[in-house]
Amino acid sequence: MTTIFNHLPIPLLAETDILVIGAGSAGCVAALSAATHDHCLSVMLVERYGFPGGTSTQMLDTFYGFFTPGATSRKIVGGWPDRIVNELDKVGAVFLRPNTYGAGTGVNYNPERLKLVWDQMIQQHSIRYLLHTTLIDIATEGERYVCIFWNKGGFQKVIARRVIDASGDADFCHLAGFAYEIAGENELAQSLTTTFRMSNVELDEYERAGGKKMLALKMQEAVASGRHPLPRKEGSAHEMNAPKCISTVAVKVAGLSALHADELTKAEIEGRRQAFVYEDFFRDDVPGYQNANIIGLSHQIGVRETRRVYGEHRLTKEECLSGLLPDNRIFLCGAPIEDHRHDASGADETYWEYIPGSGVYGVPYGTIVPKGSQSVWVVGRCFSATHDAHASCRSMAQTMSMGQAAGLAAVQSLRSDEAANSLTVKQLQQDMYELGAILDVPDTLADTSRYGWKANFPSSAEQITHRNSALT
Repeated sequence: MTTIFNHLPIPLLAETDILVIGAGSAGCVAALSAATHDHCLSVMLVERYGFPGGTSTQMLDTFYGFFTPGATSRKIVGGWPDRIVNELDKVGAVFLRPNTYGAGTGVNYNPERLKLVWDQMIQQHSIRYLLHTTLIDIATEGERYVCIFWNKGGFQKVIARRVIDASGDADFCHLAGFAYEIAGENELAQSLTTTFRMSNVELDEYERAGGKKMLALKMQEAVASGRHPLPRKEGSAHEMNAPKCISTVAVKVAGLSALHADELTKAEIEGRRQAFVYEDFFRDDVPGYQNANIIGLSHQIGVRETRRVYGEHRLTKEECLSGLLPDNRIFLCGAPIEDHRHDASGADETYWEYIPGSGVYGVPYGTIVPKGSQSVWVVGRCFSATHDAHASCRSMAQTMSMGQAAGLAAVQSLRSDEAANSLTVKQLQQDMYELGAILDVPDTLADTSRYGWKANFPSSAEQITHRNSALT
């Protein structure tokens, strides 16, 4: 824990019961679940960018992890994640993507509309909300944390009784002295990806020519022939929530750390270069793309892993593949291990390994509690997991579920005077059930057509009814 600001006159910005650092999808849900569970507690949400959503709005347009992979899948996530999707559905900004690219049914949305949805939900629930504000340092004041932020107003401090680190890079945990592993120390870190969007795509022509199977062959041919210097032979290009537009996950930048500004700068430059290599490939070789153009790059290059905090429990690959439901679980995951890696052989393709049996496993509460923590939780891609387990459990439906659990846990900790690392998990689970979370594998498979293919996503009440009927 650093102390460089201890003797400087830093003005007090706020005192709050619960401080959430980072307004990505995990942090937003953490703040919302805390604020709505106890209206007497103050909740503050701080974000370094000028808009909320993190990965959900900066670079992606699909929530994965709501459904397990397979021809007929189980719906395994509920509660606040459902409410967010329902808000998008009210304005026609969401549809279900079929089980493509191995990850299962995806909930596709308009990311620009999602920014507004996050804003509105946060404002409706009396959360103190501050953008363009970056965590710089921390100190302690008795049992409270003093967090030093910087924004255009200068240095300011927030004093908090409970903290949820949703920064993505575990910035708070790093400054607070909690132990963590840096991606790449033991296994090769997952690569970085600049996503891009293209307009004026003739999707009917593309589908008539063979769709995604045709695209895969075209990419392989381009690499084999040297016609286009693509960094990999696979990648996705999928329909967006806008006519004649597609979004991609194709760029692959490996061997650079997002924790070092000089390396991150190189990664950003390389990601943009690769994006336009792909634009040339699509326009030259893929039917339906002859007149298409890139209309947007991700706000920053997409980062899959940097710091992973050591928690009271560390999720492992063996646990993911066991299909077990531990008694202290706080959410379910059915996502395969999806490792975007650049291995020693030079291979740049994605490694997949699916969850056997029911295809679902439960994630223990201790994965969101830094080791020894009394008043801090960690959610999002910096939660406690090994490299392989992280490659399964990083889907946004799961990170939102982490936020949901952490928000409720912070409230319970304050109400009952319980430390984060000795919380009564059964009470937490009961609160989550009441919110609509799914903690047991449904006995029946969810036919995704009942949720409406390119139609209506069901209301929260319908989701909860469906969950309860599936669990009886």
